[in-house]
Amino acid sequence: MQPDAWQFLQNYTPARIARGRTGHSIPTNELLKFQADHAQARDAVYSELNTTDLNELISKAFDLQILNLKSEVKNSSQYLQRPDLGRTLSQISKQELMSINILESDICFVLTDGLSAEAINHHALPILEILIPKLTTINWKIAPICIVEQGRVAVADEIGFLLKSEIVVVLIGERPGLTSPNSMGAYITFRPNVGMTDESRNCVSNIRPEGMDFQMAADKILYLITEMKTIKLSGVNLKDEFKERILID
Repeated sequence: MQPDAWQFLQNYTPARIARGRTGHSIPTNELLKFQADHAQARDAVYSELNTTDLNELISKAFDLQILNLKSEVKNSSQYLQRPDLGRTLSQISKQELMSINILESDICFVLTDGLSAEAINHHALPILEILIPKLTTINWKIAPICIVEQGRVAVADEIGFLLKSEIVVVLIGERPGLTSPNSMGAYITFRPNVGMTDESRNCVSNIRPEGMDFQMAADKILYLITEMKTIKLSGVNLKDEFKERILID
């Protein structure tokens, strides 16, 4: 194998750079690593929410009601082929929410698989464990925590609207990459309603130990929801000054 002059860059990024070459191809060990990472990313797409463990862990951590819901999706293949069905609650779940006699709340948390259920299985609870105590301290009213199987981002808009929440935060598995099969995103919307589009949301991405760590992600989410509650809007109209604030502090 011929050495690569740029190999030192591997000390700074997990990206595939300066992997060397053998003839006109990459070395066999690098090819095998690529294939393994590719398989891991594919597995993440087909992973499933561990609803049993999530319910148990969340119920132990917080004195909040948990609602288990489903989207209109019938199976995994349909989930990948019909994103629109993942954005809509099933009729049974919708009726369940409509039958609940619930008061208005400041915020609702929604957990859904997205394209990496494993991200939610491992990363959702640590974020909630940082956020919920802080919100309780400042007397925010928190709606029941909703766990949605085979959901997309927009399914949270319907949930937030039906639960009369001013802000909805959906924690969702992001599209897996070759070095990040378990990355979680948080999408936040002020006054959610059915039919809202992405410019109305704010996103905190790459939440995982190797990316944006849990404390930093929770701090940014807390900053965003506090700003939303103050200025009464979200999305492109909300200027994100979180980085500048960190530098000044």
